[in-house]
Amino acid sequence: MRTVRIVPALALVVLVLLPAYGQTPKRGGILNAMQGEDLPAGFSIHETATIFGLWPVMPCYSNLVLFDPLKPRETPETILPELAEKWSWQDGYRNLVFFLRKGVKWHDGQPFTATDVKFTFDVVREARDAPAKLRINARKEWYANVEAIETPEPYTVIFRLKRPQPSLLTMLASGYSPVLPAHLPLSTLRSKCVGTGPFRLKEYVRGQLIELERNPDYFVKGRPYLDGIRYPIITERGTRLAALQAGRLDVSLPTEITKVMAETLKKAAPSMVITETPHSGSDNVILNHKRPPFDNVHVRRAINLALDRRAWVQMRLGGAVISSAMPPRPVGLWGLSAPELATLPGYRDPARDKADARRLLAEAGFGPGKPLRAELATRSWALQVDLAAFVQDQLRQTGVETTLKQMESAVWYPALARRDYTLGANLTAVGIEDPDALFSEQYKCGSVRNSTDYCNPEVDRLIDLQSQELDPKKRLALVLQIQRRLEEDVAKPMLGWRTAYFAAWPYVKNLIPHSPIYNFARMQDVWLDR
Repeated sequence: MRTVRIVPALALVVLVLLPAYGQTPKRGGILNAMQGEDLPAGFSIHETATIFGLWPVMPCYSNLVLFDPLKPRETPETILPELAEKWSWQDGYRNLVFFLRKGVKWHDGQPFTATDVKFTFDVVREARDAPAKLRINARKEWYANVEAIETPEPYTVIFRLKRPQPSLLTMLASGYSPVLPAHLPLSTLRSKCVGTGPFRLKEYVRGQLIELERNPDYFVKGRPYLDGIRYPIITERGTRLAALQAGRLDVSLPTEITKVMAETLKKAAPSMVITETPHSGSDNVILNHKRPPFDNVHVRRAINLALDRRAWVQMRLGGAVISSAMPPRPVGLWGLSAPELATLPGYRDPARDKADARRLLAEAGFGPGKPLRAELATRSWALQVDLAAFVQDQLRQTGVETTLKQMESAVWYPALARRDYTLGANLTAVGIEDPDALFSEQYKCGSVRNSTDYCNPEVDRLIDLQSQELDPKKRLALVLQIQRRLEEDVAKPMLGWRTAYFAAWPYVKNLIPHSPIYNFARMQDVWLDR
């Protein structure tokens, strides 16, 4: 095995976790946080692709690095150390070296070492000699460029890459990238969380409650401030909202509150703090490219043309922005511009687009006497059911008839992994705002989460090119080119990106909503002013 020489570098980063700012934090208290359903994949964050699986589990774990929880806008400059004390890029972004904290303990008292880091990411990237295998590997493609992970010392880890990839550090900072204990089987980690994080599991009552308590051995001095966190599982949306409004819950879910719900809450409870942020979640229609009739690009184009994006924004009462595969500018960094979008099929005049949709369907053999009929699958979560109703209405206007099939999350995600659907109404959010994570996960040939089975080798080549491009302008040009190609191929019709409204009572301090939504639930800095 080739070794990597560790040398001093200008890229060396040494940071410390910063104390909470503003008022002097108070210690103690229990935070009651909203949770809308049971854990779809148990406590296994690496096997989940939903906020419901991450939000109540992230406080149990730690990453090598993490986005600063107190800064709402995530950039490479806001990445802080967690289990890694410092890091250094070597060999032109081909090797990333981490120097780990010593004296860290897992919740069961075992010591944390480099072995745990290697175990975690060998399992996630499905290395040939990986000692275990995930049931559903939601983020394997994030680490496809990792050639080897070396542990030359107990507290040194080297990620050796096949080609340059500066975004690797950003992906490791996502809440979706916790480090797991190598000494426990994955089956145990599905039934309980054993991490190094600020909170440890106190009680789990399936379908009712997830409760965490303060970790007295947490490696950050003086943290966490809270004694614990309770996540009552409330499956009905109206009941969740009523519990928040009545003060039985202190904070909402990052994805839960729509613009209408936010306005309702503010009227009923004027002191409620509503924070508006980009959601990092897109409403889209998924088409199984390997199942007739959607193996025909002309039929896919007809479906794309049938969707009125402006009507979708109106349905959301302005709580959304039209965009393509990447979050829209200016809140996002990588999206196509509004003028360019307006020239693309599906984003033009709705009457013109719907007329073109009917024409394409007729050319494919469908029409008034022989309508295209399909089952429209969706997740039985209120936000996606609302989306499915909108999609059904839009398709009906162009002669496409659908029947709705709803699935619980624990059924929905495995069905997508098996490609066991034909047509679906879907909500997809990005784990980090970087093209590497979204493109490799959602659009590369053979990716687990590329649920449409879209495959274009030329697009794969462009995805790899943008990933290793160090010039920001050249990289942006490649990212825009990829998005135009995805629209041309109708990889996945995009309606646009939601706006998020996070609700909290004013006594909840230092819980700062981020965009993306997956990276601010560690809770180590949160405290209650009451």
